[in-house]
Amino acid sequence: MSEPTALSLVENSTDTARKLPSNLEAEAAFLGAVLIDNRVIEELQTPIRPDHFFEPLHERIFDRILKMIERNATASPVTLRPHFEADEALKELGGPKYLAQLTANGAGLLAPRELAQQIYDLALLRELVSVGRGLVEGALDTSEETDPMDRISQAEADLFRVAEGAASGNEASTFREASLTAIKMVEAAMNSGGGLSGKTTGLETIDSKTAGLHESDLIILAGRPGMGKTSLATNIAFNCAEEHLRWQRDGGEHNYGAPTAFFSLEMSADQLATRILAEQSEVSSEALRSGTLTRDDFQKLSFASQRLSELPLYIDDTPALTIGGLRTRARRLKRRHDIGLIVVDYLQLLQGSGRANDNRVNEISEISRGLKTLAKELSVPVIALSQLSRAVEQRDDKKPMLSDLRESGSIEQDADMVWFIYRADYYKEAVRPDMPNPDGSSSIDVQEKYAQWEAEYLEVKNKATLIVAKQRHGSTGNVPLHFQSEITKFTSPNMRDYSSWNVEE
Repeated sequence: MSEPTALSLVENSTDTARKLPSNLEAEAAFLGAVLIDNRVIEELQTPIRPDHFFEPLHERIFDRILKMIERNATASPVTLRPHFEADEALKELGGPKYLAQLTANGAGLLAPRELAQQIYDLALLRELVSVGRGLVEGALDTSEETDPMDRISQAEADLFRVAEGAASGNEASTFREASLTAIKMVEAAMNSGGGLSGKTTGLETIDSKTAGLHESDLIILAGRPGMGKTSLATNIAFNCAEEHLRWQRDGGEHNYGAPTAFFSLEMSADQLATRILAEQSEVSSEALRSGTLTRDDFQKLSFASQRLSELPLYIDDTPALTIGGLRTRARRLKRRHDIGLIVVDYLQLLQGSGRANDNRVNEISEISRGLKTLAKELSVPVIALSQLSRAVEQRDDKKPMLSDLRESGSIEQDADMVWFIYRADYYKEAVRPDMPNPDGSSSIDVQEKYAQWEAEYLEVKNKATLIVAKQRHGSTGNVPLHFQSEITKFTSPNMRDYSSWNVEE
């Protein structure tokens, strides 16, 4: 009886094996190299997994090898034998003799990395074939329920997964894998010294409350017009991108920043850039727009511009984007620049799929679900700005509540965190009484009324509150912030004053 070889698998394979890209001899040679020297696995640069093997028997063998190595056991034809004595596919090839045959000539040891890369590349090509077949089948479906744009969006998502080296359809994670990821997050929080396990906002008080921005989270940042939603969003986007740049320059065990994508549906890219320049140079936005700059201001602006020139912050100001179009552009930025944070300004300016019978509430629900799906698909936090209903203005207490989220309760449902930005000085400014006459001719009542208003206004001036109304990973509550309105910049207040800061004002 002749010895079983990988060629036997090729000869016994079905027509599918001949149609799909595969190289069973390469798979067998690679397995042989690993069985001869288990250290081959440690030296691989290719993220090869059991499901990358075309032959199911090879997949099972490699899976068992990995499990044995994880337990610090030696994987060899002898130690593998008890696990495969009842394997029907192995019996057809002569039983355990096939395991020994894999290590017969040791040819795989000459180029194990190249063999692993070929196995990986062929697996991706098979995935591409699968995506292509699915695309063709979907395009041939002409029923009324089929939306061509949905097909295109799904095809792009599938292609993105292939480009990232993922199998079609995510496999369920074992508890061990999930727990290891959780332990890494805890370790990152411990090493940060400040409980930071996600991406930084650059604002100490927010990071302290939320432990940072976490992968796959959808954060809704909402507020009435004039509260500073866009300012806070640009501050966070800048801080996260700058922290990534600092990490690239100085190094470190953990990177708490990330390249950031900012989708600005309301402001143009140059308007947003002007705002960020004003924030970072600490030059008045009004002076920038009017051109009334001093020489010192212009020097500050020039220095800030040089500092920001390498910032990994990508601004997309395409108007009237659909949720499908935004997801397509985000995938592209992820592939090209490995973005780790997405900011959308703002949610209500996005458009849904445009189905004729949908109303606005359903459209907003589709958009919020699409943003949450995007966060999970790319494993990045997504901050989406949102408007609030006018109900806030009709109450004596102007602090926002979850019920004020505009047009759809699904926003609250889909979000992992909901933040409201509230500034008491904005509303206090709106009820400013008449100023007393400079010559002192105003009545005592007018003078006293203005003096009382001024004292109350100065008490809340430049103070802002971030209300964490929902947080899946922690507690809700209020976070104090300092707001410099002339340069539209949020900062953390002096922590020495933190305990005395009345965030309920």
